[in-house]
Amino acid sequence: MGYNAILLERDAHVATVRLKRPEKHNAINAEMSAELIECLDALEADDDVRVIVLTGAGEKAFCAGADMAEALGTAGDSRRDSAARAAIRLLRTKKPTIAAVNGYAYGGGAVFAIHCDIRICSAAAKFRFVGATYGLVVGASQLPRIVGLAIAKELLFTACVVDSVEALRIGLANRVVPHAELSDVVRKMASAIAENSPRAVIASKEVVDLATTIPDAGKREMEHNLELRQGEDHRERFREAAARVIGQG
Repeated sequence: MGYNAILLERDAHVATVRLKRPEKHNAINAEMSAELIECLDALEADDDVRVIVLTGAGEKAFCAGADMAEALGTAGDSRRDSAARAAIRLLRTKKPTIAAVNGYAYGGGAVFAIHCDIRICSAAAKFRFVGATYGLVVGASQLPRIVGLAIAKELLFTACVVDSVEALRIGLANRVVPHAELSDVVRKMASAIAENSPRAVIASKEVVDLATTIPDAGKREMEHNLELRQGEDHRERFREAAARVIGQG
């Protein structure tokens, strides 16, 4: 099966999904969202796949978040909704997932990373939860499960950049490794997981997720965003943020 905005690679029981828009720093567009959902559906149904790795193409970015040029278009809200659906599909994947964060993960890219079970980061990795800068809620339902309430609030309220050292300190990263070693470290961990009972691993993931899920938090985040998108504050902030990003591109 062929894709344009992602690349699927297989190695024994490990499937690697590579976000493949390096010229746009792997920014999320409607095509990428649809392909990621389709790919995850196929991998979920394939009993030969035991571990799914998500990473970005190129040397600079894991995922830069929304494609601002596309999001500014007339169908911007529906396209951003498609990115949210892709993020939810990733979160709900029953099989274990590893984010190999090979560069910066901003906005929706940071959400993709925290929706994976494990994050192994290059020393060059950086995270930023940018929702508050353009009037939306991004990552608020899952981030507290990973870094705790106080740190999650700090990251969400300030939209600060978190480098790999700080990410490891606060528990956002499971491991930080030299950039050149990222692929090997991820491959070894994925292989170690794949050697175990797939049913036991899936069951363990389900129980851990049930034990730490905040009821209705994800639903409430989506409801807030539907409301916030109708306001002029979001529209103005998003236009300004998009203009800055497009101007830098």
